[in-house]
Amino acid sequence: MIYRILGEATMVVHFLVIAYIGLGGFLAWPRPRLFWPHLAISAWGLVQIAGLAECPLTAIENWARAHAGERGLAPGGFIDTYIQGAVYPAEYAVLVRWIVVGVVLVSWGGVLYLQVSRRRRTSSPRTTGRSPASA
Repeated sequence: MIYRILGEATMVVHFLVIAYIGLGGFLAWPRPRLFWPHLAISAWGLVQIAGLAECPLTAIENWARAHAGERGLAPGGFIDTYIQGAVYPAEYAVLVRWIVVGVVLVSWGGVLYLQVSRRRRTSSPRTTGRSPASA
């Protein structure tokens, strides 16, 4: 029972991580310090898509499901098991990945734009709204 719960919990965390990879850059718009964690997890996602390393969440979920007597994830991992074919057809996998890359880049562009805007506002002299003659 505990292994099944662990497998399910890992699946939920995996969904949250993937959602954060795709949309987390937008969280950095009001909170710029969140950009760096998003950059790190996005880089890790890129490593995963390139097939350079196994995701630890996939390993944990497979381990938990095996101990619960359940079938593990498909050979392609989490995305192939839960998302591809269910959320979008498999033949659109490359297109969907490029769309996600585009969304991430747009979010990062927004972070950059907002950072530049904030710096300009803080470095420009503040005006009080009164003219020097009325002071």
